[in-house]
Amino acid sequence: MMDLSFKKKLSSQRKENTRFFNILNRLNHKTLDESIHSIHEEVFKNTNCLKCANCCKTTGPLFTDKDINRISKKLRIKPSDFTTRYLKIDDDKDYVLKSVPCTFLSDDNSCSIYEFRPKACREFPHTNRKRQYQLLKLTKKNLEICPAVFNIFERLKIDFNK
Repeated sequence: MMDLSFKKKLSSQRKENTRFFNILNRLNHKTLDESIHSIHEEVFKNTNCLKCANCCKTTGPLFTDKDINRISKKLRIKPSDFTTRYLKIDDDKDYVLKSVPCTFLSDDNSCSIYEFRPKACREFPHTNRKRQYQLLKLTKKNLEICPAVFNIFERLKIDFNK
């Protein structure tokens, strides 16, 4: 369940965030990467994802063939069995979890397959990746899920309004 104070902040800033993302779309790509990456590092030094796990509770990652093979091997089951048991094909023809919250999310918000989790999970929320301008749509979506992304963009707003 998502924290109510986080939901209220999101709701009260939805229009402001949309305007800000429009500004970010017009920024120099290198400037955008540098700004987001430096704030990402600061925010994640002070973020304990195990307190939240909204990403695991509300969305499912894409599973690549590499992910399926690696996880299946670690779980000691056939890739076809893993796929049948846990995954479905979505409208974009990608493998995704059959249901959320994630099957591999434990009661303490830890991941039972953390060491070999899907690439999409390892990279979430993607705010440290290069070419942020290509990811702004995804990042805006992740802002609605991840308090760390929300904090990154609150800091960005301050930095760009100086």
